[in-house]
Amino acid sequence: MHYVLYYTCVENMLELRKPVREEHLALVKAAHAAGDLVLAGAYPEPPDGSVLIFQGEDTEKVKAFVTHDPYVTTGLVTEWHIRPLMVAVGG
Repeated sequence: MHYVLYYTCVENMLELRKPVREEHLALVKAAHAAGDLVLAGAYPEPPDGSVLIFQGEDTEKVKAFVTHDPYVTTGLVTEWHIRPLMVAVGG
């Protein structure tokens, strides 16, 4: 099963994320290397959120990711939610 993690971010995210960006990217890269994270990216215009697509049996690894993500823990992400995705075409 796939799960989509949606983030809504603060205004000025591009500037405010600088102190924790490397820590966030390390978490993203680790989740990808472990095979849990399939794809991740941010909205370019306006830069007010992002989408991360995970795969797994349930949402536990997605919730663990959110719990440890510095974008969330520092308040840069103002809200987030997870939705299951039924893949029709592709991996």
